[in-house]
Amino acid sequence: MQGGLAASYINMTDDEAVDLARERFGIEGRPTRFATEKDDTFRIAPASGPRFILKVANPIEDIPEIDLQVQVLDHVAARAPDLPVPRVIPNDKGERHFNYLDRAGQRRQVRMMSYLEGQPLSEVPSTASGRAEIGKLLARLRLALADFSHPSDSRVVAWDVKNLLTLRDLLAEITDAARRRKVEAALERFAAIETRLKQCRTQVLHNDFTRSNVVVDESLPGFVSGIIDFGDTVRTAIAIDASTAMLNQLPVAMDGDVFADGRDLLGGYLSIADLTAEELSLIPHLIFSRLATRLLLSTAMANRVPSVAAYVLRNNEQTWVQMDWFIARSMDEISDQLMSFAK
Repeated sequence: MQGGLAASYINMTDDEAVDLARERFGIEGRPTRFATEKDDTFRIAPASGPRFILKVANPIEDIPEIDLQVQVLDHVAARAPDLPVPRVIPNDKGERHFNYLDRAGQRRQVRMMSYLEGQPLSEVPSTASGRAEIGKLLARLRLALADFSHPSDSRVVAWDVKNLLTLRDLLAEITDAARRRKVEAALERFAAIETRLKQCRTQVLHNDFTRSNVVVDESLPGFVSGIIDFGDTVRTAIAIDASTAMLNQLPVAMDGDVFADGRDLLGGYLSIADLTAEELSLIPHLIFSRLATRLLLSTAMANRVPSVAAYVLRNNEQTWVQMDWFIARSMDEISDQLMSFAK
């Protein structure tokens, strides 16, 4: 599966992470392991001063793709230094990422970054002003990356919605026949818009602007204190990047105006950067496609790597409810949801 999402490996121990941080970065601290899909991520907390993030890549991840993620962060820091993204910390040799043979005999890429303080957006009550600020931040990040390029920026990322039809073989991972038919319907609808999507504007983008990857501090005027996890960064459609953020504003029960909260985010976004009428028309369909992507990938990962099942399946029951809302409506009705923003 693309991006190493289903590759098993031996997890690094907390003790090895502590030694690695001390020996290669001169940082002594207490480790906290974070749940992730495909790597080992630790927060390293010294007795005083700032905290840090130590990321140890899955052994099958490509070095050029790790370099892409590092260079994206460096580019944003140079283009828009006020944007709250992690800063890369060089090791004892000045390297921003490096090859490491771990104690289990696995060769892995290692990097250290600053830790952005705050709470995940998923743990904070949502407000209209907060949603608008999130939209503004996504738009500013897009503009900061507008001129970025890298030899690996067109890599194939499983979570990039434009690749949805390449995941068709994963339908067999969904054993419930009725649910599998719902995902098949989503693939058919994506096929109907794929040609239009290919004609839309593209650039390198975050591609995973979810509630888990936005860190907030309610005491800050701008609300958002951090944008994290650039692991799915890729050159993709601007509409796809916006749709991922919009998906995470859908209500759990899907009652009433299900795009009400998303419109707050979109209004903030459009105050900074533009979206064409075609992009606005496609975004609701791309939200539906992202739901299908989530169900296919999370189910396959849980089946193939049971140790990550609880983490990757945590949103699936809510996702099935959201799928039902889209399936019950025509493509034209879905296309019209955001057209009030078109100019």
